[in-house]
Amino acid sequence: MSDDSRQALLRRVEEQRVAFVNLQFTDVLGMVKTVTIPIGELPDALDHGVWFDGSSIEGFARSVESDMYLVPDLATYALVPWDQHEGLATARLICDVFTPDGKPFAGDPRHVLTSVVHQAADLGFSFNVAPELEFFLFKADAEGRSTPLPHDTAGYFDVSTDLATLIRRQMVRALQNMGIAVEAAHHEVAAGQHEIDLRYAEAIRAADHTITARLALKAVAQLNGLHATFMPKPIAGVNGSGMHVHQSLVDIVTGRNTFADANDAYGLSPTARHFIAGLLAHARGMCVILAPLVNSYKRLVPGYEAPVYISWGRTNRSALVRVPRITAGREQSTRIELRCPDPSCNPYLAYAVMLAAGLDGIRRKLSLREAAEEDLFHVDPRARGLTILPTSLGGALDALREDELIQATLGPYVCERFIDAKQQEWEDYRAYVSDWEVERYRSIF
Repeated sequence: MSDDSRQALLRRVEEQRVAFVNLQFTDVLGMVKTVTIPIGELPDALDHGVWFDGSSIEGFARSVESDMYLVPDLATYALVPWDQHEGLATARLICDVFTPDGKPFAGDPRHVLTSVVHQAADLGFSFNVAPELEFFLFKADAEGRSTPLPHDTAGYFDVSTDLATLIRRQMVRALQNMGIAVEAAHHEVAAGQHEIDLRYAEAIRAADHTITARLALKAVAQLNGLHATFMPKPIAGVNGSGMHVHQSLVDIVTGRNTFADANDAYGLSPTARHFIAGLLAHARGMCVILAPLVNSYKRLVPGYEAPVYISWGRTNRSALVRVPRITAGREQSTRIELRCPDPSCNPYLAYAVMLAAGLDGIRRKLSLREAAEEDLFHVDPRARGLTILPTSLGGALDALREDELIQATLGPYVCERFIDAKQQEWEDYRAYVSDWEVERYRSIF
């Protein structure tokens, strides 16, 4: 960091009367971790980092290699809107993780994304991302614990008759106050389900915004006596919560959207078509990164607008990759939308594997099959030669083990620890006897 930027930050925290700073990073699974320092320690933190013990962080380090330190990214500074108590104002900085020898820590998900972003830059591209965050608001009980009761009974784009509309506006304002631009907010299909769409940003900043948004939305919900959940399928029989990710590549030199071609039937350049082909080629291998829970695969089923078949199209919302329509004359807005991710994913790893898959398609000039515009839930996909996404966490882990590119993108350190953690989750689930099984089988057999 430059001395000017350091001094500017110190002046800013003084003007804002900040008392504490939360230094944040994520573990391999995408859980936000925080080290809080008093404001008097900030100058030293900026100059030398902050040491911490990583031995208890999921996927980070064993006890014999636990010492690491955090280096704040000054561009991520923001006041925490829900933590501005009198005399105790708190700000946050997102950090990169380093080892004692001063090297980036291989297990830091932000470093994984940074590495792939550098690969894109070497090819002349910048990767832009815009996630659509879906979530449910549930009522809380007297102890503040989540109940299975949705907060409202509204539907898609409805104006709900209770406080949900006001709460969404509070959420948008909190994000804006933290420097995160919001494009839209609305009620989703299911009762109690909502969506907030973030504006395009460069991939690393977009991932920072995504983890911040998950924290902010939960905090605002809690202030209103509610619980916000990003669980992909919290209620059986209704739509689950996805995190559709809009993406495009920009020429670093000219700033031109390299996905746009007005002469193409879909408005897509050869670069965009190769990128989509890469996403489709690695869809199974990266699925467990994008949909990482046992519960994720109860969302990825036919009938609820979630993708099942590995396909692409424009009007087809059952497709894995969709090409949204754009206004005539606004070709710079050309983008593609990947529809299988859900908001429980680690956004640093998710955006990294998406970018790596797309770049692989560009490098190898992979050809793109014909678009599938019919509803794939009402045709025989085998007749179209379509394959399916994994149907379970166990199947998705197997697909990752077969995809060398996605493994290499994660790096051996993250890949091994991610697979270990998720394999344990899968084994725990397989051994669990659910209420559904007991009700269905106990009296019959």
